[in-house]
Amino acid sequence: MTNLSLCAIVKNEEYFLPKCLESLKNIVDEIIILDTGSTDKTVEIAEQLGAKVYHFQWCDDFAVARNEALKYVQGEWVLVLDADEVLNPAIVPQLQQAIEAENNLVVNLVRHEVGAAQSPYSLISRLFRRHPAIKFSRPYHALIDDSVSELLAKESDWRVVSLSDVAILHYGYQAEAIASLDKYTRARVMMEKFLATHPNDPYVCSKLGALYLQSGSLKNGIKFLKQGLKSNLAEPPVLFEIHYSLGNAYNRQQDYERAQKHYHKAIAQPILPILKIGAYNNLGSLLLNLGDLRGAKRVLDEVLQLDSQFAMGYYNLGMLLNKMGQRERAVAAYQKAIELNPHYAPAYQNLGVTFYQSGYMQESIEKFKQAIALYEQQNPQTATELRQKLTGIGLVV
Repeated sequence: MTNLSLCAIVKNEEYFLPKCLESLKNIVDEIIILDTGSTDKTVEIAEQLGAKVYHFQWCDDFAVARNEALKYVQGEWVLVLDADEVLNPAIVPQLQQAIEAENNLVVNLVRHEVGAAQSPYSLISRLFRRHPAIKFSRPYHALIDDSVSELLAKESDWRVVSLSDVAILHYGYQAEAIASLDKYTRARVMMEKFLATHPNDPYVCSKLGALYLQSGSLKNGIKFLKQGLKSNLAEPPVLFEIHYSLGNAYNRQQDYERAQKHYHKAIAQPILPILKIGAYNNLGSLLLNLGDLRGAKRVLDEVLQLDSQFAMGYYNLGMLLNKMGQRERAVAAYQKAIELNPHYAPAYQNLGVTFYQSGYMQESIEKFKQAIALYEQQNPQTATELRQKLTGIGLVV
């Protein structure tokens, strides 16, 4: 196999790092770790697992740090992972074939956000030939795409290819971590600083707009997303993200006509179908809420064809089947959602509702109890509200 180097920047990753490096055993020829100030056992663990560890003072710029790490790489090809990511072993044969092709420059990889409720897949440029012209840019969400575009304009024989199967599993997705004030503020400040000098950059507009939506600031989110569209510079993957996020924003504003329009525009982008699951799923849920059961069924069937392991798809299918009066099939859909995600509190709750409607009181109470127990951990206010509603209909849990 062509020489392959792992390149990673880390800080206080003693929990995730072992799993990451173990996934690369007998696959990469060297492991380059750039530590940016760990105070735990990260460095010790990395060295024990065969990594060459270098040190760098964090400067609040991910691109600078990633480029510093690249300086130490010796392999012909570079695989960039974060500590909370692992390589899917099933992808290795395809990966080997791709990097042995003479003219391949970049191999885009599908990443699965394990535990993400929505948009669980993304396509990222993390595997590339070591070339002096390839470097990272942008201080947050650093990527090589800008330098690759410049290189292709000069040397057109190179190719950028994509593998359609999942290559990277991302285990660091935690809603509470993503929503933390510190991480949100850092990301917002870094991206706004970049946009001040690059106002027409659609990629950063899409990321910043989505970040504002996540924090509850719909007005600012829509502003930056529209700014990204107006640039007329966005490639299909970024256009998908912008339209998908605008669909979410208008959905939350109950502007359902605009929401549908943007979901459809997102789905129309020429990108890998599996990357469109979030748009399909949210469109299906919207149509369900509007009473278009036939349209919702068509869209939700597409979701589960794209990914038969998508828990939220089965949850929404259960909601649909229940509205259609097909309670036995609804129960099966909710149970499948729970099988895929045992911590899916709304699935337990709606399974309880379906059992209640069908006259199975004991089964209903059991599922409501499980839902409340999960809500107590995830959202105590919702647990209290559910208890009150159940008491109101004479169910004591």
